[in-house]
Amino acid sequence: MDVERVLEKCGNFGRYQIMLLGLYGYTNIVSSLHYFSQTIISFTPDHRCSLPVEDFSENATSLLDSCSYIQWDDTDLSTQRETKCQSWHFDKESGYESVTTELEWVCDDAYKLAVGQSFFFVGSVLGTIFFGYLADRIGRLPACVITTLTGALGDFLTSFVTSLPWFSATRFVSGLSTDTQYVLMYILVFEYLSPKHRTFGLNIILAVFYCFGLMISPWMAIWLGNWRTYLWAASLPALGVLVYPFCLFESVEWLLTKHKFDRAVHCLKRIAKFNGRQVEDSVFDEFVKHYREKKNRVETTSSDTFMGMLRTPRLRKITIILFLKSMIITVAFDILSRNVEGVGTSPFLLFSYTGFCYLPAGLTIIFFQNIIGRKGMACASLFVGAIITAATGYLVATLDPSEYALILAFMVGLGRYGAVVAYDAEAQYAAEIIPTSVRGRGVANIHVVGYAFGFFSSYIIFLGTIFKPLPSLFISVLLFIGAALCLTLPETLHKTLPQTLEEGEIFAKDEKWYFFPCFQRRESRNKTESQLEAANVTTK
Repeated sequence: MDVERVLEKCGNFGRYQIMLLGLYGYTNIVSSLHYFSQTIISFTPDHRCSLPVEDFSENATSLLDSCSYIQWDDTDLSTQRETKCQSWHFDKESGYESVTTELEWVCDDAYKLAVGQSFFFVGSVLGTIFFGYLADRIGRLPACVITTLTGALGDFLTSFVTSLPWFSATRFVSGLSTDTQYVLMYILVFEYLSPKHRTFGLNIILAVFYCFGLMISPWMAIWLGNWRTYLWAASLPALGVLVYPFCLFESVEWLLTKHKFDRAVHCLKRIAKFNGRQVEDSVFDEFVKHYREKKNRVETTSSDTFMGMLRTPRLRKITIILFLKSMIITVAFDILSRNVEGVGTSPFLLFSYTGFCYLPAGLTIIFFQNIIGRKGMACASLFVGAIITAATGYLVATLDPSEYALILAFMVGLGRYGAVVAYDAEAQYAAEIIPTSVRGRGVANIHVVGYAFGFFSSYIIFLGTIFKPLPSLFISVLLFIGAALCLTLPETLHKTLPQTLEEGEIFAKDEKWYFFPCFQRRESRNKTESQLEAANVTTK
């Protein structure tokens, strides 16, 4: 009588699971407001020099660009000097004051924004490690609450800064909760939801609620009018997680690993009552007996560790490729989500409208991943995303944004859609390839490496100040490399997944790089039809 069987009796898709999915949706709204706050507060509108009165005289001054101007000597027009701007006029969107317009982090100071935002990803790496450890020590539910409040605290403190050191420090605190506030809630939903409802329920809730958070955030910013006020508003919903301990129950799986059998039974009984189910005490007695025997049973301790994946040649290759893939997808996802300026459309409108892509992206995963396979989904999303991103970079370089704003906006939305599909597909694919014995540690390490590489995303976006299409072209190259790397990985659809490192080393060993389940089924069907035709001819 294991957890799955007991949950069937207590209800694995009842009132409690519906409430759990609702709070998971709320977590997605909080998570989207938190993660993309760094984008909303840093929009940089068009700007031009605000010339000092003492430097201005008719026919004696000429703007060189948005960062400098040329001044001629009043008495000798052949003498000129280039002077750097000290202040600027900004074409603010609906009067919105961003961190770049208030602190004037443009031109020679434009690097400050990239430096400050990069510390967000430093925090996300350390936060994933720390809160992952904390979740194993004190439980999934309290760790989820603490990490969400930590991220909100970082956003709230950011609203008071006026210098780069403090901006970097508060963005670091904000980044600590980037991954864990979502993942820990995901684990709780995954464990308490029936297997047949998991894929659809989790993806639809993510698509709808995360999309909702993205689409409303720019309008919140415009309505509030100031980046500081916006951060207060974006961090306020995080306080809602304080009710989670009163509504939700701790992970039963975690309680069992800590041998807290009585508390696990208490949680299951509360869930059964909430779902209106009557479960006999003998079921729980058998459940506890099963896990007590499992605890006391003398078993050979597994020696599998994550470092063991680097000791054998095939697993080492797979692990390195998964690391590289995670790095590429994480930085591409972040840049394609944030790089929405300079294409002729208001960045607020473009960010909001393209946020809708999360819904079709989630539906794409649901409808196609089990048809074309995990490798096909991952490879296709990266390859198509690379083409779209490269085309967007080319169009940005050749088209006038003021005349072709709609085309450029459409291309930006397509690129963002591809990035979301690739990001979601990669998460499930990596979890299935890694052997069960090291899956938890493996997935966590891959996430950490990906977020570590995300440190460079702000600097890649900064390349756009040198040549506008450069970030898109750079990312398209990375996506092409990622698509090629996917071809070297094994397919996992309809296969028994590896449990140990030994099984992982030989998993799909003889599989060709061009193997895709959809083509294989077609080939098998054609072969069967040919055999039937041959048999009919022979019979005649």
